[in-house]
Amino acid sequence: MTTSTKLAELLHQLEGQLHKHRLWQQTMPSPQALQSVEPFAIDTLHPHEWLQWIFIARMRVLVESNQPLPRGFSIEPYFSEVWKQEPQYAELLVTIRTIDELCK
Repeated sequence: MTTSTKLAELLHQLEGQLHKHRLWQQTMPSPQALQSVEPFAIDTLHPHEWLQWIFIARMRVLVESNQPLPRGFSIEPYFSEVWKQEPQYAELLVTIRTIDELCK
């Protein structure tokens, strides 16, 4: 299985987990909120919004257009910190960690 295929599966899994935890949104944040230059758009988006509207969306575009995937990122520590009081999100953290590992 290629890295792109595995990543596509993990993104689908992550989306499903966001739906399960009722974190998936039907309404997109404002264009201004999406244009934040802060890491994880911390000043304009909730962590789950960044996952949905920026991370998943951009990674899917790369996978679907056979573009090179980014390497060497690690987003799981951020989500572990912001969700440290949210044990119900543990499965999301596992999926995010797996994505980090895949894209080393």
